[in-house]
Amino acid sequence: MFTRNKTINKVIAFSLVILITSCASTSNRSTQKIKDNLKEEVAFTPQSWANSVDKSVISDAKNVGWMYSFKDDRLVALIFKATANNQELKAAALNVERAVALAKQAGAQLKPQVNLSYSAARSGIAANSTSNSSNQSLALQASWEIDLWGRISAGQQAAVASARAAEADFRFAQHSLAAATAKTYFMAIEAKIQSQILKDILESLKETNRIVEVQYKNGLATAQDVALAKSDLATTQEQLVQIESSEKEALRALEVLMGVYPEGKLEIRSNLPVLPGLPPPGVPSQVLERRPDLIASERRVAAAFNVEDQAKAATLPQLSLTASISGASNALSNITDTENVAWQLANNLLAPLFDGGMREAQLEVSTVERKQAIAAYVQSALNAFNEVETNLELATSLNKRNQLLTEAYNQAEKAHKIAELRYKEGEIALVDLLAIQQRVLSSRSGLESVRRLGLEQRVNLYLALGGDWK
Repeated sequence: MFTRNKTINKVIAFSLVILITSCASTSNRSTQKIKDNLKEEVAFTPQSWANSVDKSVISDAKNVGWMYSFKDDRLVALIFKATANNQELKAAALNVERAVALAKQAGAQLKPQVNLSYSAARSGIAANSTSNSSNQSLALQASWEIDLWGRISAGQQAAVASARAAEADFRFAQHSLAAATAKTYFMAIEAKIQSQILKDILESLKETNRIVEVQYKNGLATAQDVALAKSDLATTQEQLVQIESSEKEALRALEVLMGVYPEGKLEIRSNLPVLPGLPPPGVPSQVLERRPDLIASERRVAAAFNVEDQAKAATLPQLSLTASISGASNALSNITDTENVAWQLANNLLAPLFDGGMREAQLEVSTVERKQAIAAYVQSALNAFNEVETNLELATSLNKRNQLLTEAYNQAEKAHKIAELRYKEGEIALVDLLAIQQRVLSSRSGLESVRRLGLEQRVNLYLALGGDWK
């Protein structure tokens, strides 16, 4: 009798192991491609992210290669610091982690589920304490839903595509942050230059005021000349207050991008960086395929197709396999005895018959969302081409403006020097000298603004192309 029970025990245990192993093996074979895709798709998630988002963000700043084209070490350092400390970028990085975790969660449904349960109960008659009894049970349960129509794998593929889109969104946010840092940096430098221009003009106006007052005392100038000189001096002083305020504002904005308190005390250079060259003719349009926002849009299309496949498969029957082995006894030590052990193998087929149209509605929703994703992708591609064309045309326009303003500034400077000599000799009136001074201020100010716009155009072109063209 003991031998027979021992044999039954072995058969039961062996059957359960075979079922679980078979489920796992079949699951592995049927989803190997999905797992390979998942491994490939989520390879973008550095292992260090599990410990520190900051470290990965700092290292990822090296991917913004276009920042080196401006040959400004200070700008590179600012972009690295902004990438390391910006809170919005950290949130984008954490969103990638969340998307990857959801992809892993979706993939877990392809594998068998094994659970261990234990329960204990005590019962008896209240009036008779000697009739009390206890019962304990221990059970091992395994279940596996066979992915007959690819519903679960489609859901996992959708989650993987969404994770890839989140990663691309992070890259785009990173490039956008670097671009915002660079353009704010250029704006602060231009404000500093404009401030110095006004200070130079002020020194000239103060000297002019001194000369006019001396001439007025000697009867060589009129009260109108004195009033005009003082008016221009006050106007220029007001402009200086305004531009210094703009410089502080730009510095504070730059500090906020870097995640530090906005004191407006950041040290910057006194001249604008070198303007990088334009891409040579013949750069293929395929470079746009590396744009992170286009990658994200394309991955959302892929996710939408998978979600639609998942919704279609949900309208078909579902097959599940279950197995269990359990023991029950009034003593824990006797639970595994042959007489107390029971086993069960079962399969369940669930076929949807009537759900009020819920599954059909879900399919309709997923179909509409797939069409929306495709439309959004097409629009993103059109916007990308438009940005490239606009920035290339803007580069030509700014280059012409730069040449003309350079010529205007040089000629105004020459005219101003001549006018100063003629004024001292009494050949021209003060109002003529002041008018020429304003021309110098206007042309030099406009030249610096165009130079800054040229740098911003290069940054926007890098964004439009998804990076540099080397």
